[in-house]
Amino acid sequence: MTQAKSKFRAIPAVDRVLREMDEHVERFGHERISAAVKVEIENLRDAISNSSAADEKNFLFDIVEAVDKSMLASEQRDFIPVFNLSGTILHTNLGRALLPDVAIEAAVQVAQSASNLEYDLAAGKRGDRDNHIEGLICELSGAEAATVVNNNAAAVLLTLNSLARKREVPVSRGELVEIGGSFRMPEIITSAGCKLVEIGTTNRTHKKDFRSAITADTALLLKVHTSNYRIEGFVSEVSEKEIAELAHENDIPFVIDLGSGNFLDFKSYGLPEEATVKQSLESGADVVTFSGDKLLGGPQCGIIAGRKDLVEAIKSNPLKRALRVDKMTLAALTEVLRLYQNPTQLEHSLPTLKLLTRPLPEIKIQAEHLQEKLHAALTPAYQVSVCECSSQVGSGALPTSDIPSYGLMVVPQNNSDDTLRSLAQTMRELPKPVIGRISNGSYLLDMRCLEDEQGFIEQLSLLQDLLT
Repeated sequence: MTQAKSKFRAIPAVDRVLREMDEHVERFGHERISAAVKVEIENLRDAISNSSAADEKNFLFDIVEAVDKSMLASEQRDFIPVFNLSGTILHTNLGRALLPDVAIEAAVQVAQSASNLEYDLAAGKRGDRDNHIEGLICELSGAEAATVVNNNAAAVLLTLNSLARKREVPVSRGELVEIGGSFRMPEIITSAGCKLVEIGTTNRTHKKDFRSAITADTALLLKVHTSNYRIEGFVSEVSEKEIAELAHENDIPFVIDLGSGNFLDFKSYGLPEEATVKQSLESGADVVTFSGDKLLGGPQCGIIAGRKDLVEAIKSNPLKRALRVDKMTLAALTEVLRLYQNPTQLEHSLPTLKLLTRPLPEIKIQAEHLQEKLHAALTPAYQVSVCECSSQVGSGALPTSDIPSYGLMVVPQNNSDDTLRSLAQTMRELPKPVIGRISNGSYLLDMRCLEDEQGFIEQLSLLQDLLT
C-alpha cells in the first residue's frame, strides 16, 4: 500500500470526529459542527493529494483543532469599536455621529421590551410611529409637519416620488451633486420617476433660468445644498428666497435638499456658518430634507419637514413603509432631539458638537502627554512628534472648512512609504484598531476625537511585538 493510500484510509469518519466534539455540538449545534468537520476532512484529502499532509496518527486531533479554531473565529464580531484618529469627525466609513448616552439607553430599552411604537395608549388603538418625533422636529424647525425615513437619499427619493412623479423637476447644473457611495442626484431624481430638467451652467445659474424652465408639466422647484463641495470664482446661484417667490407665483412647491441639515447657529459656537432647517423654511421652502446622523448628531435617518399638506401626501405614499425607520432609530432620535430643547447644555450633552468644539489647548495637552508614550512603544525605527493639523467635519458637511487641531506625527527613519503603510496596518491590527492617516511622508494621528485616552495607552505595549 502506498503512503498516500495509507493516509487516506487513516482519515477518521465524520461520526468519529463528532464523538470527540460533544461540547462543540452542544454549543454550536450538530448540523453546523458536522458541516465544519466535513470541510476539514476535505481539506485534509487535498493536503494528502498534494503530499503536504502530516502524520496520520494526528489526523483526528488536527481536524478537531481546525474545527475548534474555525468556530472561535466565527464568533468574532464583525462590528468592533475603533479609535477614530483620522481627523474626520463624522467619518462615513466609521459610522458618522456618536450617539449620546441617553439615546443609546432609549434604543436598548425599546429593543429589550415591547413598546408603544405604533400604539396610542390614551385611545387604546393603533397609532402613528411618527407621533414620537414629529412634534419635536416641528418645534425645533418651525415646520408644520414632519416624518422620518432611513436616510436623506430616501427622504429626497420619497419626496420627489410623492410630489413630482411623471412630471418635470428643474435643477441647477451646479447642484447635480454626487453623494457618498457614488449615488448621484440625477439618478435619484430619475429613480423617483421624475423628469430632470437641467438649467443654468455648472458655475452660474440665474432666476431667469428657473423662470424659463417652468411649464405646465413642472411639479416643483428643487434646490440642492452643495454640502460636499464648493464652486468658487466666477459663480452665481439663485437664493432660496428668490426660488420660493418664483415657485409660489406659479403655485408649485419649493423643495430644498439640505443634505447635512442642522438646527444650530454654528457661528455662535465658533464654527463655520451652515444653513439651518429653520432658515430654509423661513426663506420660503415648502419642504426640507436633511440627515439625522451628520451635523444633527443622531442616528442614521432622513428627515422630511415642511407644509402639512405636502408632508401628509409624502406619508401616504406606499414607498414610505418600505423606507421607514425602526423603533431603535426612533427612540434614539427622540432623545437627541430632546437635547436640542436645552441648547445651553448641548456642547456637553451632544457628542458631535462636543468634538467639533473641543478646545484646542486641551487637544494639544493630550498630544503632548501621549507623544512620549507612543515613541516608547514603537521601535527605534520611528520618530514621534506633536504637530499642528486640521480636522474636517466629514460626511459632506462644511467641505471647505477645516478646524484647527493637534496630532502625533510618526515618521520612519528610512522615509519609506512601505514602512508607513506597514505601520498603519499594524495600528489597525490592535485589539481596538487605530485609524489614522498617511500624509506628507508621515503617519498622522489627529487627537481631536480621542476620548478614551487610557484605552489607547493600554494597548500600546502590543506594538513592538506586532512590528517585529
